[in-house]
Amino acid sequence: MGLMASEETPTLRPAPRVGAEARPRTDDAARGGERAAAPGADADRAAPAPSTGRPWTVWTTRLLVLGIVLAALNLRPAITSLGALLEEVRDGLGMSGSVAGLLTSVPPLCFAVFGVTAPRLARRFGPGAVVCAGMAAITAGLLVRPFVGNTAVFLAASALALMGIAVSNVLMPVIVKRWFPDRVGSMTGLYSMALACGTSIAAAATVPVTDALGGNWRPGLGVWAALAAAAVLPWLPFLRDRGAAPGTGQAPATRSAPAGPGAGRPALRITRSRTAWALAVFFGLQATAAYITMGWMAQIFRDAGVSAGTAGVLLAVTMAMGIPLAFVIPRVATRLPQQGPMVVVLGLCGLAGYAGLYLAPAGGAWAWAVLLGISNCAFPLALTMVGMRARTGPGVAQLSAFAQSTGYLISIPGPLLVGVLYQHSGGWGLPIALMAALMVPQMVVGVLAGRDRTVEEEAAR
Repeated sequence: MGLMASEETPTLRPAPRVGAEARPRTDDAARGGERAAAPGADADRAAPAPSTGRPWTVWTTRLLVLGIVLAALNLRPAITSLGALLEEVRDGLGMSGSVAGLLTSVPPLCFAVFGVTAPRLARRFGPGAVVCAGMAAITAGLLVRPFVGNTAVFLAASALALMGIAVSNVLMPVIVKRWFPDRVGSMTGLYSMALACGTSIAAAATVPVTDALGGNWRPGLGVWAALAAAAVLPWLPFLRDRGAAPGTGQAPATRSAPAGPGAGRPALRITRSRTAWALAVFFGLQATAAYITMGWMAQIFRDAGVSAGTAGVLLAVTMAMGIPLAFVIPRVATRLPQQGPMVVVLGLCGLAGYAGLYLAPAGGAWAWAVLLGISNCAFPLALTMVGMRARTGPGVAQLSAFAQSTGYLISIPGPLLVGVLYQHSGGWGLPIALMAALMVPQMVVGVLAGRDRTVEEEAAR
């Protein structure tokens, strides 16, 4: 962690001020900041950090990196810990298969509804304060939901935790673009890797922890609130860091700031961009696959005769594939003019994994877990493309909110439909066929989203 902080310190700075955005920039600089520096970069490099009432030091940088990593660790345990114990939760709360499918659809619903509010909240309170509040909401939701007595309250407590996850999901690319503009790929890789770690650890450890706590699923789920509580602490020093809106470099209205040529420009008309729509649909389809996997894959293996503990480990293997690949994929993606070939490779791995689940779910379980884990790395690729498909900080904020909120809306029916098909067909043949069929349009729109262009160019036409 110290090495990462010292590596990033020389290039840590807010994104260029609006006035600076009017200067010419090279295409490479506009595509993620990791290839060639834009003209005037030396002047930008000397730009002061936002006024926070304290100096921006190496230790502050390290604290920010620690906060990003801990926040990322908490963006999925609320979901994968539930997936590992879904059968026990269903029995304990008296859920049907359809209601359980609804439960696995709650995460994308919350991400869509609450994620769209993240940029507005960040402009008003500061991104650090919003992420800190998000971690606190995760803590409260995870602490309350295991100890309620009915499904409705369980869903409400889950929604509270997922609300915190939603705003943090959207703000992570914004924070990276704002403070690490020359390290978009490496920092995206870092928090994507931490996200994958949290996902896989929760999937693998939830069943053993539950067994160690007496076999009761309630404390087995509630224990993850401790990890979320730890993530609150590094963000506390940033509660009053409102010196600039995320990615804009503009001071808030209560402070005086020099007006630049771009001051007062209208918001980007993001819905006019074909790339924004392609990226939103790609994000939605990969989220569909991810939440079906997190919510149902352990159950698929258990129904095939695999023990509960081994099924949890298999789910953890799927999630753990994202640990190394989530760090490598963004770095490779930022060096390619188009990311379409990467989309296709990941999609083909998904198709092979689903074919294996259909033909021999228990016999080749480890191979299918690995292939689906590779396929799920479409998530860090999508996050990287968010940073590459927008030229400016405000563009990244709008594109991140639009792609994630629209994408999660698209993903809502998938896990629910899998639950309904599973209950009414009595097996996994139809649900797996649905998963495989959705992989084809995911590859198509991913190729379109990966073209070398920006949403600002398209929205201006």
